[in-house]
Amino acid sequence: MGLVLLASLVSFIVAFTSIPVVIKIADAKKLFDVPDERKIHFTPIPSLGGVGIFAALMLSLSTMVSFSETPGLQYFLGASVIIFFLGLKDDILLISPMKKFAGQLIAAFMLVYLGHFQLTSLHGFLGLTALTPVFSMLFSYITILVVVNAFNLIDGVDGLAGSLGLISTLFFGVVFVIEKDFSFAILSFSMAASLLAFLSYNYSPAKIFMGDTGSLLLGLVNAVLVIRFINTASLPGTVLQFSAAPAIGFAALFVPLMDTLRVTVLRVYRGRSPFDPDVNHIHHLLMKRGLSHMQITGLLGLFAIGFIAFAIFTQSMGINFVIAGLFFIGTSIAAYCKLMPLPSSKTTNSSNVSTSARDSKPTIILKNISSKTELNN
Repeated sequence: MGLVLLASLVSFIVAFTSIPVVIKIADAKKLFDVPDERKIHFTPIPSLGGVGIFAALMLSLSTMVSFSETPGLQYFLGASVIIFFLGLKDDILLISPMKKFAGQLIAAFMLVYLGHFQLTSLHGFLGLTALTPVFSMLFSYITILVVVNAFNLIDGVDGLAGSLGLISTLFFGVVFVIEKDFSFAILSFSMAASLLAFLSYNYSPAKIFMGDTGSLLLGLVNAVLVIRFINTASLPGTVLQFSAAPAIGFAALFVPLMDTLRVTVLRVYRGRSPFDPDVNHIHHLLMKRGLSHMQITGLLGLFAIGFIAFAIFTQSMGINFVIAGLFFIGTSIAAYCKLMPLPSSKTTNSSNVSTSARDSKPTIILKNISSKTELNN
């Protein structure tokens, strides 16, 4: 347990001290996320916060984890490097969705085929228990790719992706500590600590975004954690003995997963590519209804905690009941957000957009961005 705390402290300190340096470099090199018709911030803001998160996580893992005990985490480090450079290139130069997907597929290959991060059982979901090797690899690839992209897509307002990632990694970390699975507890709490440091610069008004560099890495970490959780949570001898492990694991990630499923179905239904960006995510719907960045982040964070609690307290009803319940609640929430009346005034929530932010021109490159107080994602 002492090593877990030390790893968390190292991760927090590295992220907290490196992110201001990243902000200064981005300011000097003009590396900003410039507003456009889809963006909901009004001034150019650095989008390389993931660099600090990555540095903190890699240093913590490489110095605190025993790879002889958990050799699969070596391949996680390799996959993380691929995801990092993939996100970094997209943040700076932009890459096509298909090239991004190809890079994610390579990272998933390292995890599934080399690191053996594979789902071995669905624990009775739809009547499926132990999986054959082919289906095990298939479901594992799908899990990794979906979770990675879900966190990438939910990163839309200040503090949202980081807060949801903080909730999920803390949940998995607590479970792994109780089960004495310390290598994965270190991974969980190191990520949580780096996110906590990052959020001190990302809560509205944000000084920096995590960018694809951070959101893709956050998704990769959660994909590995949920696979580990599902495979070990109901094994004989475990302390907690979750009978509906897949449902509880995915409940921890349900806000980004549900949102990704919803927008993908809508895009395909409307004859568009699932890779085409739009403004139909849950945070867009809430923003249109007048909620501020902090209100959206707080509300969706509460939903995330609620989904975990619901799955844990209803697991005795069976895994299929829990998953059906999650989808029913999630669909109802999304429908309510869609049907909420729009504000009567054309002026959005004053806490969302300040006068100086509205008046500023998006094409102007800011100086001393770390001192600005009117930044919005």
